[in-house]
Amino acid sequence: MSDARAAVAAVVDPEIRVVTIEDLGILRDVEVEPGTGRVVVTITPTYTGCPAMDVIRADIRRAVTAAGHPDVEVRTVHSPAWSTDWISDAGRAKLAAAGIAPPAPVRRDGVVPLTLTVRCPRCGSPETEQLSRFGSTACKALWRCRACSEPFDTVKAL
Repeated sequence: MSDARAAVAAVVDPEIRVVTIEDLGILRDVEVEPGTGRVVVTITPTYTGCPAMDVIRADIRRAVTAAGHPDVEVRTVHSPAWSTDWISDAGRAKLAAAGIAPPAPVRRDGVVPLTLTVRCPRCGSPETEQLSRFGSTACKALWRCRACSEPFDTVKAL
């Protein structure tokens, strides 16, 4: 892995500080152009209009520059659209360890199944209820465990 790629892969998501943009699958590609040394980073937002994208772009530029590459371009692509299936296993584990329920896989035909229950990331109980379709960020929902009474966020499946 190049130093530029490693620098970008370590950029932390500004809304979910326990995972990196690589863990979330936002990071699509990092290329160092031969001859010029220009670094081109390609990212896909979790959803169109995500308010964190400006911060993510700035953090990428800062990380790549600190790694010794002053010429940085950050490209945003929307196709194919980001999916929660792009979250890595490490990212899912980090979310769960932080008390955020990772999303269930999306079906291969692109249909997002209705979530009737989510396992509590603290005690593992399926006895949970949705309190609000919107959590601390637009990409999360707020749930509560009936077994341990703890509230928790879950990343919405897309």
